Amino acid sequence: MSLVPRAAPFTGARQRQVVKVGPVTLGGDFPVAVQSMTNTDTADIDSTAQQIMELAEAGSELVRITVNNDAAAAAVPYIKERLEIKNIVVPIVGDFHFNGHRLLSANPACAEALDKYRINPGNVGRGAKKDIQFSEMIEIACRYDKPVRIGVNWGSLDQALLTKLLDLNASAEPPRALGLIMQDAVIQSALESAAMAESVGMARDRIILSCKTSHVQDLITIYRRLAAECEYALHLGLTEAGMGSKGIVASTAALSVLLQDNIGDTIRISITPEPGGSRIKEVQVAQEILQTMGLRAFTPMVIACPGCGRTTSTYFQQLAEDIQTFLRDQMPVWREKHPGVENMNVAVMGCVVNGPGESKHANIGISLPGNGERPIAPVYIDGKKDITLKGDNIAADFQALVEDYVATHYA
Repeated sequence: MSLVPRAAPFTGARQRQVVKVGPVTLGGDFPVAVQSMTNTDTADIDSTAQQIMELAEAGSELVRITVNNDAAAAAVPYIKERLEIKNIVVPIVGDFHFNGHRLLSANPACAEALDKYRINPGNVGRGAKKDIQFSEMIEIACRYDKPVRIGVNWGSLDQALLTKLLDLNASAEPPRALGLIMQDAVIQSALESAAMAESVGMARDRIILSCKTSHVQDLITIYRRLAAECEYALHLGLTEAGMGSKGIVASTAALSVLLQDNIGDTIRISITPEPGGSRIKEVQVAQEILQTMGLRAFTPMVIACPGCGRTTSTYFQQLAEDIQTFLRDQMPVWREKHPGVENMNVAVMGCVVNGPGESKHANIGISLPGNGERPIAPVYIDGKKDITLKGDNIAADFQALVEDYVATHYA
């Protein structure tokens, strides 16, 4: 079994440029923003607008959409119109590959409606056309005063640049490992493209960089190097992270290390949804990473024990799930009516070992009875025992206590 070497020790990130994307401010000392992306056919105005609304309601602060043909480009202004009618204010990012220069030129209403463009320098053009077509997109962005994310992805890396670096490496003595050359190519592609954008006339505070791979250690190394070499705002994400727990764990492992290093101004969790599954899961995972690290607060946190031989049933598990779902469902209303509620902690514990202690540390907590314990459930509010619940309505009674706590403590 071969072990992947860990990323080199981090030497320190530079201060990031501040970038305005519609009403959202990235970089500097501003909070790390959560991004997401639709998976609808953008030409389908209704379904795309609906999914954007769902993502925004879940807490996505920027939403990226695919702009891959004229029908998609033509739909963008109408999608924005639908959102405005519903009072949904969220920046929309256009994702361009291969033909972005043509689509933006041919669809000025799209170019104006989008809040940001994403350009992939690996597939913006080939040969002599590459620089010309890249520059055309930058010029349009400057014309409409739109920020640009120069998004390098190792799955669509600039092959001319990679070939050049590989040829240079072949003559080196000794040659470096292929993985290191790939890292160099990803970083060089981003920095050279940013320099070109500035030479065309784009201000440094309108540029965001990303350098994505699907390998955790590579991603950490690349972003640490990038953060030390430039001052551009940085978008983080482990590309093609995968499905289910694998995608969540891999994204968390990579991004948590970088965020702890103070690297990253906006993040996206690229997990594959289950068939027919909701797209908002990637928003929730991004929020939970930031909140569990203490960087931001989005929704009240539920502290729950995993269960053991002391717990009598799955009752506390169901109650924890129900309370967590209830809190998330209430947040669109609570966010406006009860500022600060996102910092609340709720404990749902399954026995007397840690139940009372965890409940006392939470704003409000319940300690359900375990094996051999009296069939009662004491509730603690702000560290003090408040009431003891019993009978068949413990779940409903506790939810009512949580609602009352929010109403009385977060005016």
